[in-house]
Amino acid sequence: MRSKRVSVIAAALAVALFGGGFAVGRENRTGAAPANSTANPLLAASRASLPAFADLAERVSPAVVHIKATTAAKTASSDQRFGESFPFPGFSSPFPQQPREFRRQGTGSGFIIRKDGLILTNNHVVENAHEITVTLTDKQQYQAKILGRDPKTDLAVIKIQPPASLPTAPLGDSDELRVGDWVIAIGNPFGLSNTVTSGIVSAKGRSIGAGPYDDFIQTDASINPGNSGGPLFNMAGEVIGINTAIFSQGGGNIGIGFAIPVNLVKNLVPELETKGTVTRGWLGVSVQPVTPELARSFGLDKQSGALVGDVVAQGPAEKAGIKRGDVIVSYDRKPIDEPATLPALVASTPVGKTVAIQVMRDGRMQNVDVAIDRLNDQTAALEPQQEKGEWGLALQNIPPEQRRTMGLKENYGVLVTAVLPGSPAANANINAGDVILQVNNVPVRSVENMKGEIAKAKGDTPLLLLLRRADGSTSFAALSHNMG
Repeated sequence: MRSKRVSVIAAALAVALFGGGFAVGRENRTGAAPANSTANPLLAASRASLPAFADLAERVSPAVVHIKATTAAKTASSDQRFGESFPFPGFSSPFPQQPREFRRQGTGSGFIIRKDGLILTNNHVVENAHEITVTLTDKQQYQAKILGRDPKTDLAVIKIQPPASLPTAPLGDSDELRVGDWVIAIGNPFGLSNTVTSGIVSAKGRSIGAGPYDDFIQTDASINPGNSGGPLFNMAGEVIGINTAIFSQGGGNIGIGFAIPVNLVKNLVPELETKGTVTRGWLGVSVQPVTPELARSFGLDKQSGALVGDVVAQGPAEKAGIKRGDVIVSYDRKPIDEPATLPALVASTPVGKTVAIQVMRDGRMQNVDVAIDRLNDQTAALEPQQEKGEWGLALQNIPPEQRRTMGLKENYGVLVTAVLPGSPAANANINAGDVILQVNNVPVRSVENMKGEIAKAKGDTPLLLLLRRADGSTSFAALSHNMG
């Protein structure tokens, strides 16, 4: 009823504001087109420039599927023998409480990439599912089997057994996408089958904290719960992303959606289908962003690259000669503008391949060849360390027995016991429990020794600290030399 009132009001306003505007687009009484229907060249050009989505949607929709995943969970059951749930206030049930198993259903989307029923979707759509039902656009339903899952990229490959060949969605090249390109998303938002929405590519290379391999396409094409796992198409009808996440405080679309680039997916599908898991390359370093202060401390001309904060002992990087303080500027001839670019490149490198890496060390460019090893559960994934910032320190010398307890192999370093909120040290992400190993590349063995190195700093040059974190990793922090 409300929608009818809104329509009536809108129509009345249109008549009041534009008078005979109701007749625009229709023939007038003489049978001729209204004078202003085509006379406005700007209006005609605008209409001509808008993309036509109908033919594209009709062509690619048959390859998009609806996925229903059923999981089983247990909960303590309440006794219903008296029509109410126990316990009553002040009473306990006279009957034993038995766990009750119930079935929970979730929905998502997916798309067919091979005529024999091979389907791509998100890992979170089918994770822990006991039963998966796939519904095609022609309403045919099939039971699906999970062939492989990769939680790190939120990708899953499932398979159905159709009696005949199925329509497929071709995979495009997500590297060719440009910000501003038109895209359409097709999926099953809120369980509504095959809904088509359109928009543009808002940004590329987005990191949203979903995992170590964040590299999302951001789009304003409407994506809502249930769209997960569905395809994001370019105007050529090629899949260039898998719709995965939304940014929303209320659970609905607000114009910020994220899709996994299809080029990342292409490299994972064959191994997921045949082995069920993904083998990833491992470099053996932790990296952090090059902040303006760190760039000045290391004598860099620009704020780019991935600063090596730690090197895993006996890892591929250490064996090849990469050191703490190196700034990785290219990997396998691909530029590294920021740390987030590096993890996906390393992960997709075949195990055993020797890769050329360029690093900036002491103001000079050096080439290092590294033989990439295999990442497993015992080797740390490569993740950028985020700088958060602060300064204003309480320091303490470390007795030998405490040094052994902390697992410190170095015979130097001073312990941070407190950090003043809002201080430069706090702004540099220094925390109580961190150990300061070096000041301006000079090892420090006592608080007095550290104060002496700080006193040597001149002008507004940032103070460069090497920290050993509470988790055993090391990283750099650049601070003002003034300790307040």
